[in-house]
Amino acid sequence: MTVFSAYSDEEILTYLQEQVKDGTVKTDAATLKKQSFNPNASGGESGLARAFVEVASVEDIQGVLRAARKFHIAVVPQTTFSSTVIGSDGIDGAIIISMRKMNQILEISKEDSVAVVQPGVVNGDLDQEARKQGLFYAPDPGSKPFSSIGGNVSTNAGGMSTVRFGATKDNVLGLKAVLADGRVVKLGGRTLKQAFGYDLTQLFVGSEGTLGIIFEITVKLMPIPLGKSVMGVAFFEDMGTLAKAVTAIRMSGVYPTMLEALDGNTVVALDHYEKTHYADNSGSMLIFRLDGSSDETVGVLNDLLAKYNGQNVQVTTDPGEQKALEKLRQDMLPAVFAGNNHLMEDMAMPLSQLAPMMDYLQALGKKLGIKIYTAGHAGDGNVHPTFTWSEDEDDVPEVIIEALRQTFWKTLELGGTISGEHAVGMLKNQWNNPELGENVDQLQHQIKTLFDPMNLLNPKRKID
Repeated sequence: MTVFSAYSDEEILTYLQEQVKDGTVKTDAATLKKQSFNPNASGGESGLARAFVEVASVEDIQGVLRAARKFHIAVVPQTTFSSTVIGSDGIDGAIIISMRKMNQILEISKEDSVAVVQPGVVNGDLDQEARKQGLFYAPDPGSKPFSSIGGNVSTNAGGMSTVRFGATKDNVLGLKAVLADGRVVKLGGRTLKQAFGYDLTQLFVGSEGTLGIIFEITVKLMPIPLGKSVMGVAFFEDMGTLAKAVTAIRMSGVYPTMLEALDGNTVVALDHYEKTHYADNSGSMLIFRLDGSSDETVGVLNDLLAKYNGQNVQVTTDPGEQKALEKLRQDMLPAVFAGNNHLMEDMAMPLSQLAPMMDYLQALGKKLGIKIYTAGHAGDGNVHPTFTWSEDEDDVPEVIIEALRQTFWKTLELGGTISGEHAVGMLKNQWNNPELGENVDQLQHQIKTLFDPMNLLNPKRKID
């Protein structure tokens, strides 16, 4: 069909360039391909963007949105581009608005226990700067060394410390954003309590760039705990038993900072990757950490590990040995991915259903004859099963797709969610109705329309 366009590409790009005063507009093929297609995202490619804009000011953001409204062009927010769910990949003909140049720590206030940052600030960099003042930034996703605060807020990232300090949403006090129509809004603030108006701050956290472009974020900082940090490992017969031990530890009052679980398949993969022999101990591994611990809390922990027949328990206060254990957990993914095609999933379960879910995944792998590597943040019920298949097969095998479908339905049956911390993107937005129900699904679209009536901001992501 012949389409008679009102504006040429040259006219659109010229206008866009005129709107961006402080940043840069790139349209070369190499940049567009690199920034449109994220190799970390599962599920294939999305589309090739028309322009990649690195904004450097609020005025730049408003200018990009002005162009988007004029020409009815989609806008995809992006920072460090590490989404795994096709959440910040390009869309055909879209403008990618990159926030990575807006990467300043604007303030660290010890008195108020807050930091004010731009979205391009890397999580780990903020944490390091806060520690110079005796504070720390608690959210600790596995991507801490490279993911941005803006991306963490956009996806409501979780991580290893969520068991004690909560996910990103529990550590955001306020933010500033530009709406699709160009208005600037200030949501929340720097008070630890706030009960005025609807909580739009939390509405934006996890919205995946579909409601507005966030350009400033106020987060909580915590004082570094007194006392010693204890870290260690224990081994269990299977993941179901490990999950029961985790529940008991959570309820004991020792307040662990980390409770990370790795099933037997994952431990074997780590042994191959690290040239270690952890799989000789038992079926599943628990990596734990207590901050600000005492002899009493360590004693309670040891008693519980013994009660659930934890074997080969190793505990250390040595910083070097603790870093080695942290690296062990961080190396879990490259160990599992090595030599395989893979899809890593992200469900979160009610704590009472963690053990049944672990048992279900083990049984599902046997029933379908596939390899499932299960790990996760056991302390908060977040499960990350990885489904693998041969590198010789380019397409996802039908049996893997069926395994994912059965896993999602089982998660919902047990009262869980099929996206605990990795967000929805385009990978799971067809599951809004099954998870949320028809009424809430409709309400989600009404909220989107209120904030973005022209559907310009990251369309087809978060909700379909």
